[in-house]
Amino acid sequence: MKIFHLSAECYPVAKVGGLADVVGALPKYQNLAGLQAAVVMPYYDRKFTRENEFEVVFNAATLLGNKRYYFEILKEKTNKLGFELFLVHIPGLLDRENVYSYPDEREQFIAFQLAFLDWISYSQQTPDIIHCHDHHSGLVPFLLYHSKLYRRLANVATVFTIHNGQYHGAFSWEYVSLLPEIDFTQTGLLDWAGGINPLASAVKCCWKYTTVSPTYLTELTISSNGLEYLFWVERAKGYGIINGIDTEIWNPKTDAMIASSFNVKTLAKGKQANKQVVCERFGLNPDKPLFSFIGRLVVEKGADLLPEAIERSLIELEGQVSFAILGSGDEEMELALLELKEKYPGLCDVFIGYDEALAHQIYAGADFLLMPSRVEPCGLNQLYSLRYGTMPIVRSTGGLIDSVIDFGDEGGYGIRFNNASVDDICYSITRAHGLYQNPAQLLALRKRMMALDFSWDRSAKEYIDLYESLNPTI
Repeated sequence: MKIFHLSAECYPVAKVGGLADVVGALPKYQNLAGLQAAVVMPYYDRKFTRENEFEVVFNAATLLGNKRYYFEILKEKTNKLGFELFLVHIPGLLDRENVYSYPDEREQFIAFQLAFLDWISYSQQTPDIIHCHDHHSGLVPFLLYHSKLYRRLANVATVFTIHNGQYHGAFSWEYVSLLPEIDFTQTGLLDWAGGINPLASAVKCCWKYTTVSPTYLTELTISSNGLEYLFWVERAKGYGIINGIDTEIWNPKTDAMIASSFNVKTLAKGKQANKQVVCERFGLNPDKPLFSFIGRLVVEKGADLLPEAIERSLIELEGQVSFAILGSGDEEMELALLELKEKYPGLCDVFIGYDEALAHQIYAGADFLLMPSRVEPCGLNQLYSLRYGTMPIVRSTGGLIDSVIDFGDEGGYGIRFNNASVDDICYSITRAHGLYQNPAQLLALRKRMMALDFSWDRSAKEYIDLYESLNPTI
């Protein structure tokens, strides 16, 4: 079975969020299961592309409105990622450093999709599945079935995965001329709220769509930035499959990015050694419970609640807790956290930015991970923390519901709260502080966390079952 994954991001080539981690792992595990899975993404002028060897496997030109663009398909030579990696390179359009936020982003991603379709069409390839990820590849299902240029591929099955339903990639109908020879009797499949909406179009046109957790599938019918009715109407072809993690990269026994490797048997000693390193890095006391936050400092992640929740907890618990924050995003949130750092030295420290190795070290050394998210389609941070025996403290939403059971419930191993509020966060931190006073119970819970299976082996099998249901003969 041959599958092409189309995505704007893929770790370690270019990463902005969890989309990159998924696309960088799922195809590898599908290949290990016997499929032929490849990734196609835009070319970015980044470290990975500069330091690895690529060969040109195809070149041609494609029309974007009345402009003709030369493009080439580059293939990474060694398959070092565990799958074939193809980059769409378009000089002057897909050859830049950043993934998003260019003024012609609309043209970039349309050109990316057209170049991909031209390539597989002209080179006479017929994949079994084209698996599109988020709105950046959302026009592909429509174009496959409703553009005469790609009529040969009209029987190819399409799967569309929604990693974040809040972002649609919508644009005005005045740009319809950028699309190639479409059937204008079918333009209703492109439209939502009077504009062209790639995410809505993909949901309408794909054979099946998936979300990155079962709970998020339901939540999209309640909150999806205006597409709630669409997800309700199309709910029969939706599937919720929780993300996995790459257990080769995220493995405390072999992780080269952490100071001291450990497994379940050496958990207590290993956690303490890594905690010591984290506390030295952040200037904190390793004898106190260490709470961490890793991620984007944005409202969606509940990061606006952190400054007040941290300060209140430090006051109410009389400085018997400490906090290490790694992230960047909203400038006001960054400044508020930096002010806490100055106000409470030795109790709270902040690293503004992102450092992959430091993130691994924090997962390995922290006692608790805060995730007060307002929206969390799946969440990967809680899965990473569980792998390293760090208890996640999460709001009950999306994939956090599907992956974290409160330790107060049968079989539980984490802490969950209901409301994205300072009160709920502080109450949860107090619960965690109380648990920390019982080392034997905490150690038992840590062992339970590390024994959980959130690997891609399980999730990849669910995707394979879905693929096979679309065409039982492949």
